[in-house]
Amino acid sequence: MASDGHSKNIFTYDTLVHAISGAAGSVVAMAVFYPLDTVRSRLQLEEGRQSKSTLATIRELIAKEGPYTLYRGIIPVLQSLCASNFVYFYTFHGLKELKSRRNQTAGSDLLIASIAGVINVLTTTPLWVVNTRLKMKGIGLAPERNNNEYTTLCDGLVHICKYEGLRKLWAGTIPSLMLVANPAIQFMTYESIKRRINISLGGAQPPAWAFFVMGAIAKTIATVITYPLQLVQTKLRHGDKYPNLPPDAGTLQLLIYILKKQGISGLYKGMEAKLLQTVFTAALMFLTYEKIARFVFRILLHKPLLR
Repeated sequence: MASDGHSKNIFTYDTLVHAISGAAGSVVAMAVFYPLDTVRSRLQLEEGRQSKSTLATIRELIAKEGPYTLYRGIIPVLQSLCASNFVYFYTFHGLKELKSRRNQTAGSDLLIASIAGVINVLTTTPLWVVNTRLKMKGIGLAPERNNNEYTTLCDGLVHICKYEGLRKLWAGTIPSLMLVANPAIQFMTYESIKRRINISLGGAQPPAWAFFVMGAIAKTIATVITYPLQLVQTKLRHGDKYPNLPPDAGTLQLLIYILKKQGISGLYKGMEAKLLQTVFTAALMFLTYEKIARFVFRILLHKPLLR
């Protein structure tokens, strides 16, 4: 790691390695489990789609639309995820560098993860707005707001800015800011479990499966707590129109509307697919991230990774 003279500098080689490793890990994990994310999106956004098991929904989509539909929009999603996780991991570990490692606690991890989450949301929300629309192209949209005119992230950013206004690129920012709690809880839980395991192992490196399990546990807790906000966030990004709701309906209005029309179950529609996707993706992401980071530090710096 950085020497003491540079440990208080957020712009370090170590921080860059963490950011690149986190971005690479997230891309690998999402590429593997992408069909589960497609199922989650379809269940969240298609009001007429019956809530079935994840496997049944996958079979139905393949039978009616072909296997390609499970991977619709994967390129912009991977691009957005790479950028988002680079920003998040860089900020999270950069802020940790500013703080003494001796005083790391669950509370400090939660605070640092929350700050990193806010920065991430404000900088990368436009990417997620575009890729949500690309992924759900032609599904549940009003005719006047079809999105067949763009097929890439760059084209989508320009198109939405030109025809719908700059504000639309930050649609869903409020629930996204509220959802900062999700990765914050996730990273707090992950770091807390990891510290305990490191202590129990006397500083020895945990086995690969331990990183997978830690990531899965951390993401399960975070997802269950914040899922209703994730559902509303997706709907705001996609731009669905509900009867009896104004076009600019906000987070609270949507939550109340869904609760009244569909009950509690409506706020958790698609959660099975979301849990499977996010838990397995987060678990594989943390495993890949840890392995890449340790490999880089070991090969290029010839010394172990200290966290």
